[in-house]
Amino acid sequence: MTQPNVPSTSPTTAMPPGQVAPPDHEVIYYEGRPMMRADQAKAAFWVLLGLALVVVACLSWTMDWGWPKWIGVVLFIAGILAIVIPWLVIRTTRYRITSYRIDFERGLLTKKIDTLELWHVDDIKFEQGLLDRMMNVGSITVMSNDRTNPKLELHGIPNPRDIFDKLKERVIAVKRQRGVIKMDMGT
Repeated sequence: MTQPNVPSTSPTTAMPPGQVAPPDHEVIYYEGRPMMRADQAKAAFWVLLGLALVVVACLSWTMDWGWPKWIGVVLFIAGILAIVIPWLVIRTTRYRITSYRIDFERGLLTKKIDTLELWHVDDIKFEQGLLDRMMNVGSITVMSNDRTNPKLELHGIPNPRDIFDKLKERVIAVKRQRGVIKMDMGT
């Protein structure tokens, strides 16, 4: 029994000169919010500050310090905001890191989404302090020639080293695929 003549679709098939190979599928490396555990010291500071303001407001009401009531109300509201705002910032930030682009979404009442195509990336920086290493989180800073996001900081990323290594490889691959060549003109 003979098989019909089917053209090969393997990726090793040579393309005719001047024709670009079709792009491969997009892979998601990370999609989600920054991890709160990345900012434990900052979160603890804001919670302590907020609690201190709430306690001072409550004490001013119960001990009748002679302050106008509105000062206690302002301190109480400021204390609640100091506790809630850092949590809201984390909850309203979202990253989507794929093999072709990075989407950075933020906003509570209005949403703003910036997209950075990987072929625009000039350099990637990885940062992970001692506490971050213990919590398995870190920061990736992406420097690019993109006009809207020349420096994009991705903070609180889980398993950051794995994502950093994948991004480094993909930046090179995407630039090769698009035929982007970086030329150093020297000074």
